[in-house]
Amino acid sequence: MNINADYSKKIVINHHDLPWIQSPESGVERRMLERLGGEVAKATSIVRYQPDSQFQMHTHEFGEEILVLDGIFSDETGNYPTGTYVMNPPGSSHAPFSETGCTLFVKLRHLGPDQVDREVIDTKKAPWYQGMVPGLHVMPLMKQGSGSTLVRWAPQTYFNPHRHYGGEEIFVVDGFFEDEHGRYPSGSWIRSPHLSLHQPFSKEGCTIFVKTGHLLI
Repeated sequence: MNINADYSKKIVINHHDLPWIQSPESGVERRMLERLGGEVAKATSIVRYQPDSQFQMHTHEFGEEILVLDGIFSDETGNYPTGTYVMNPPGSSHAPFSETGCTLFVKLRHLGPDQVDREVIDTKKAPWYQGMVPGLHVMPLMKQGSGSTLVRWAPQTYFNPHRHYGGEEIFVVDGFFEDEHGRYPSGSWIRSPHLSLHQPFSKEGCTIFVKTGHLLI
């Protein structure tokens, strides 16, 4: 299955416009943003667990990143409420479930062998650091490899024009993110290819998940 699998093309999607697709496990559904492969695939998805649903034990050969958008996500290592970022490194295994129900932003098989340490960050409590321009604050999520970061834009924040070596991926967690190409509300997913150029800003303020440098083809 190939969905938005050509990394040389820019993709803009709002996941709210996509249908929910049933997974092999009852009570677990997905909105597929990109996918290359079958049930074991390099993929980016929105995943929804109904209350008291679970997924069978499985191994992430090339790792997994999770951002909990709402509810409480769980596995045998703990419970992860809204705002938690989890990076399960390549070769890790778990059997996830949710007693309350939850919605997740999930990236599968995007991590390299240098990413060996599991990361769990409560983004509601972790510190923010001043960004490159006034009004911009960043929260690094990954210590190794291609960087994943939360970026918070205060209203009326404007960034410098720049190119993306290795591409850039953005998921709008809340608010409205903008650039000269468009206006992107909460739930938008933007994948920009290697060496793409833009000048981003936010008139109303927003929080975005950003991953860079992982789209070389």
